[in-house]
Amino acid sequence: MAIKKHVGDIIEMIYLDQHGDMSQRTIKVISQRGALLVAYCYTKQSIRTFSTDNILSWKLIKRATVAS
Repeated sequence: MAIKKHVGDIIEMIYLDQHGDMSQRTIKVISQRGALLVAYCYTKQSIRTFSTDNILSWKLIKRATVAS
């Protein structure tokens, strides 16, 4: 899943955790390292690591603002 190009963007996703529980999360993408996505999770109010294999769906909410 190519979320790497969305660094700084805010996305909403449906995520399946390691216990098989689904949740809806709003996150700000920090980085992607292979199959791991590092993001600030607005739902949990902390930085979290997500397996890209467990992201069931996602949509862009807001693009990062680029200073000119």
